[in-house]
This record gives sequence, structure tokens and C-alpha cells, in this order.
Amino acid sequence: MEEPIYIIGHKNPDPDAVCSAIAYAAFKEARGEAGYVPARCGNSNARIDAILNHFSVPLPIFLGDVTPCVKDIMHPPHRITVDATCASALKLIDEHDVRALPVVNQDNTLEGLLSVYHLGEYFIPKPNAPTQLQHVKTNIDAIVRSLNADIKHVLDQDRIEDLYVRIAAMSLETFGQFTESQNIPHEQTVIVVGNRINIQRKAIERGVRLLVVTGGLGIEEDIIALAKEKGVSLIESPYDTTGTAWTIRSAAYVHDLMDKDFLTCTPEEKLIHAHRKVTSNYASTIPVIDEHKQLVGVFTHGDLLNPKKKKIILVDHNEMTQAINGAASVDILEIVDHHRLGNPPTLQPIFFRNEPVGSTCTIVADMFKREGIRPRPEIAGMMMGGLIADTLCLRGPTTTDKDRELLPWLSEIAGTSSEQLADIIFSSGSIILSSPAEKVIRTDCKVYTEGDIRFGVSQVEELGFDNFWKHADALKQALKQYQEEESLRFAALLVTDINRQNSLLVIMGDAEIISQISYAEVERDTIFELPGIVSRKKQVIPYFTTLIKPLTA
Repeated sequence: MEEPIYIIGHKNPDPDAVCSAIAYAAFKEARGEAGYVPARCGNSNARIDAILNHFSVPLPIFLGDVTPCVKDIMHPPHRITVDATCASALKLIDEHDVRALPVVNQDNTLEGLLSVYHLGEYFIPKPNAPTQLQHVKTNIDAIVRSLNADIKHVLDQDRIEDLYVRIAAMSLETFGQFTESQNIPHEQTVIVVGNRINIQRKAIERGVRLLVVTGGLGIEEDIIALAKEKGVSLIESPYDTTGTAWTIRSAAYVHDLMDKDFLTCTPEEKLIHAHRKVTSNYASTIPVIDEHKQLVGVFTHGDLLNPKKKKIILVDHNEMTQAINGAASVDILEIVDHHRLGNPPTLQPIFFRNEPVGSTCTIVADMFKREGIRPRPEIAGMMMGGLIADTLCLRGPTTTDKDRELLPWLSEIAGTSSEQLADIIFSSGSIILSSPAEKVIRTDCKVYTEGDIRFGVSQVEELGFDNFWKHADALKQALKQYQEEESLRFAALLVTDINRQNSLLVIMGDAEIISQISYAEVERDTIFELPGIVSRKKQVIPYFTTLIKPLTA
């Protein structure tokens, strides 16, 4: 399934950021472009909820971080259980063309890693180690299953034991010396032989643990009877002698061969961290486990070299300080915005639409209208909501003729008057009354960079300043704490009275910059009165820029 392309607004989203993401995804869908999903990288607020609830539109999904993680490159794992045999492991490795298999217990908890390297060491041991080449730790049941053998008589077939496989390819006279060599007890010996009845009888009489007759040519009844009499397990293999001996060794359980000291990663682990971990590790396959040590995926060194990047579209912002965490590590395909340019560098040309209008929703509405696409009523309502919130229902200084032209068009489609929707939005509750001071500062805060100076500006809109003055001390303290925690040169809170179109500016931080503010002080070096100022974007940020520029020259 193709990875979705997320359309997402800035951190601490306002109505325009959320509504434009929803509307732009609907525009893409209306043009027949699939796979676009609206998202948000912050919490909702009362005004966003009021708009969405009025038009019965769900809140976009939350994305906190798009930094490439292990979960973005991992694959569904081909796994085996601890009670599986080498034969099962080899079959899976061949079928799926993998170089290693995670080994799990019955509840999918990761126990080990079995690679072709481990299997190679087992099947091709070091020189001058004939006993190692013969050794297999398994039970008769696993041998029968690996060979698909015909059982004639078996005893204790579930008992795990150390066995030694020996091919009887000699005369009867030398067979006795053969079975006594290397000091291997008869009760641990597996004799593999063809239809040589004399050797079969001799092996049974010596009391070997298992006699395997090869070739599928049948076994004499008196041999079967003798095996039962002497308590010797007897099975018939359909394969030739060499193939049978090799297959018996493949009946070894993987538990004894797997690596129990191995590297793992978690799904949420950043790729840059995972890369550092695996660079010096020889393992070709890295298991991915959750917090309960459950196996959830695997990835290889090759997956790290060519990761698939997430794809996003930014709306209502273009500065990386305001973008979702990890935005610089993914592919930004488009930007649709109405703020100043602070756009990120991109590896390739992208679609970038930036217009000096009142809201990003205005730009998206204009796209609908220019292409002759009539949005659904609820989508028109989304664009109305973002436009009204950002322009203070066309009364703010950022309002343009295009905003005034498009709002009635959207209103007619949505079946809602702009005055009615404005009343719903602006009477949706005071954030100062409904939230702790720390949240008031962070809910609609944007961080800007001018030269080497980083600063933040928050904004809240109220019906009058009464609520602010009741909580002024707590808000000042929260603003100071935010400025220090984020290492900002200064942080400001713009409290806007929607009715009177005036604002108060609360500021904390650099005394040199604050001393340059020319507006009337309400509280010394902390609160200033800004008559006629309501726009952070068009009025406050340009003003701060003029104060800062001499300090960055």
C-alpha cells in the first residue's frame, strides 16, 4: 500500500492551519489525486472544535514527528519458533530468499537469531573434526519429520539427545571395528545403511539408538521383528544414503544453533540512531521488537541505505521552526501559505504558492474556484472558518479584496452566514479562562528567526481584557518560563480584543530589545498597549524585525 501524503499545518495549530489542511486534501481528491490525508501536529482548541462540530467534520489525525524511524523501513518478518529444526529454517530461507530468521517462542517473544552463517558453521565444521560433522542434537520425531520417513518401530521419539550419524559403507567384517571407533556409545549412534541385511542385523544386535534404512526399497519382516525384540528404533528413508545422512543432521533444533546475543531496534527508533548501532554489526538482519520484546518486524543494512521518505505538504506556514518535528528529514512536496518567506531549502523544485491574503483557506478556496470545482458544503464551511478566524471576520488589517470576494461564495455553498459562523467561533470560550497559563502561551505560539536571534510570539483573542488582567501574573510567569526553556532571545504574548481591535503586548527576555519598543507602557518593561494592532503576521512581526535588524547587522 502506498504511503499517504500528509497535508499539515504548523505547530500549535489555529483554525486556519487545521481548516486549510482539510480543505486542501479535499481539493486534491476533487481533482482525482488520491492518497492525501489532512493532519495536525498539535492539540485542537475551542475555536477549531467549534468550526469542526458545526460542519460535522472530524478532527484530522495527529502526527507528532515525521522523522524517519525504523518502522518506516521494517518488513513483516519470516520467523521460526525455538522448537523448529534446521530443515524448517533452510526451507524458509530458500523460499523467501532471506539471510537470517528471527527465532521466537510460542507467544512471539524474540529469543534469538538464526543466520545462514550459523547454519554454515554447523553443516561445514572446522577441518579435522569428524565427530562434529556427525553430531546432531535432536530427537527421533524430528528426524522422522525431516526425512518424511516410514516408521517401523520407535522408542522415546520425543527425547532430545546427542546423537552421532554414521554411514555403514563397509564390509560386515569391518563393521564391528567401525562402530567401536571414536568411542561413541551404541545408544547414541544412528546407523544409515542401504538394503544390506547383514549390516542391518549387526547394527540392531549391537543396540544402536536408531537404524535408518535408505532407498525406499523396503525392510525385511525379520529385521523389523529383531528391532522390536532388541529395543532398537527403526525407520525407512525415501532418500539415498548420502541425502539421508545430511537430512538427519538438518533435524537439529535451531535453539542450539541460534545467536542469543544479537542487536535489536524498536519501531520508534530514529533511523539515524539505528544506523549508528548497526554500522559495526555483522548481522545482515536486525529484528524489531516492541516494549514487550514481541517481534514486530525486521530490516537489513540495505534498507538503511535506501529508506523511503515520508511525503508532506505544508499549509499555513513555511518556516521550519514552526513545522512538524522531522520536517527537514522528509520530502516536502508543496507549500501553500500566506506568511512571510522563511522557506526551507529543498533538493528539487516544488510547488510553492504564497499570497498576501488574509488566510491560507482563502488561497485554497481560490484554487477551487479557478478550476471550476464546487466544494462540498462542509469543505466550504472549513474554508469559511479559517478565513473568518484569521481576518477577524474581514475586520482585521490582513483582510484583502480576495478575502471579501471569496467569503460570500463559500457562505452560499456552506449554507451558513459569515456573521453566524463568526459568532460561533469568537464566542467559543476564553482560552485564558479554560486553560492553565502554560497552555495559553503555547497554544498559538510561533517561533521566528532573524539572523542569529530566535524569538517567539503567542497570540490569544479575547472579548475584552478582563480575563487577561485577572490572570496577568500567572501569564507573565508562564511566558518567562517558556522563553527560558526554549532558549529564546525574547518571548511575547499578544492579547487581542476582537471587539475594540486593540491589543496588549506582554514581553519577557532581552532588555536591549524591549527598551526599543515605542508603544506606551502599561507595566514597566513588561506590558505595552498596542492600539489598532490585531495581526501578529502583518503588524507585530514586521515591527519586531525592525527592532532586531540593527542588532544582527
